[in-house]
Amino acid sequence: MTQIESRNRRGTDLPLFVFGPVLVLGTLTALLALLAGLFGWHPNQMLVTAAAVGAAVVVAALALVYRQVTERRALEGALHNVEARVSNIVESAMDAIVTVDGDQRVVLFNAAAETMFRCPREQAIGAALARFIPGRFRAEHERHIARFGESGTSSRRMGALRIVSGLRSDGGEFPIDASISQITESGKKFYTVILRDVTERMRAEEALRRSQEELRELASVANSAREQEKSRIARELHDELAQALTALKMDVAWFTEQLPAGQKSLSEKLAAMQAMLDGTVAATRRIAADLRPPMLDDLGLVPAAEWLVQSFTERTGIHCELAVGAPDLELGDPHASAVFRILQESLTNVARHARASRVEVALDLREGAVTLMVRDNGDGFSPEAPRKPDSYGLMGLRERAYLLGGEVRIGSEPGGGTTVEVRIPVEAKALQP
Repeated sequence: MTQIESRNRRGTDLPLFVFGPVLVLGTLTALLALLAGLFGWHPNQMLVTAAAVGAAVVVAALALVYRQVTERRALEGALHNVEARVSNIVESAMDAIVTVDGDQRVVLFNAAAETMFRCPREQAIGAALARFIPGRFRAEHERHIARFGESGTSSRRMGALRIVSGLRSDGGEFPIDASISQITESGKKFYTVILRDVTERMRAEEALRRSQEELRELASVANSAREQEKSRIARELHDELAQALTALKMDVAWFTEQLPAGQKSLSEKLAAMQAMLDGTVAATRRIAADLRPPMLDDLGLVPAAEWLVQSFTERTGIHCELAVGAPDLELGDPHASAVFRILQESLTNVARHARASRVEVALDLREGAVTLMVRDNGDGFSPEAPRKPDSYGLMGLRERAYLLGGEVRIGSEPGGGTTVEVRIPVEAKALQP
């Protein structure tokens, strides 16, 4: 019997307890008055009065009793309807609902629980809850229930940091997500758990994880191939085209020296050719350096970063400072290339969008990770704002870091500048001696 039902029964029994003696008293009064009249103990008036009072008391008591019985039946009917509705809700629930007593014995086992655990209700009721828990988890589960019972918390999720496991009647294990609640009735504890089979969700998450790993590997290979292709093109521009242009410059200079005096038009033409060749050689070297700076391969990440910062200042006029926490930092590929490209893209974003007058760059190696910070005092932006069409700068930063298991944090606000923080874990073998 539930607490509510007990209170209702006590509420309907109390009037009966009070009016029952009144009914008996009224009946005895009427009988005594009748006997007194028969034996002549009192005058007839007393007989009539006593009989009338007794009859009135009897009628009133009977009316009250009838009213209380009617209300009690109505209350019991309403309570029955509520219990029926609750029972229908529990039975129609898509999640398994299991209630156990303080001894961990099953007292409620709905239809979804029968399907989930593949166990008929008749076998589950009265069985130990441990029957539905894998053996290696039973001791910990009992301790968990004990701590929960002592906590006084009405409900909470079980296994908030991990998925717990259930055990079917055929011995098969499956992952479940569960929440638990407790209630005390008549001094006894009852625990109710709501369970959801998350096998399909776990499979989908695992498939998604594998897909992400495959995409990461594919992107990493593609990025490595892209860097190799850039390096090849840069070498060809530097070694083939730049050298050919340099040789052509030398030939033009030789023709200029051999030109007879008085050939003003030819001299001016050769001078124009010389200037064009100088510009073409410079452009070729700049393009080759942008594709893959030779010093990144020849001297390492720190000199390449110093060159990039100096080149940025010369090209844009924006003051840029580089602070290196580990001057002897030497990284191999793909980490060196990733950090260099992230710095390059960050400075490009500053030049294009920030309208800044100052940029601070910090490069360091600590706690097994290479860190890069780029901070400007420009216009800033709202990180929650939708990305502009054809704007892939920040996406490219995150992609490069993600491919190496790193992360990028971007802090900005309108008028408050922008800070890009990158952290990429580095294994010992990635550090060059």
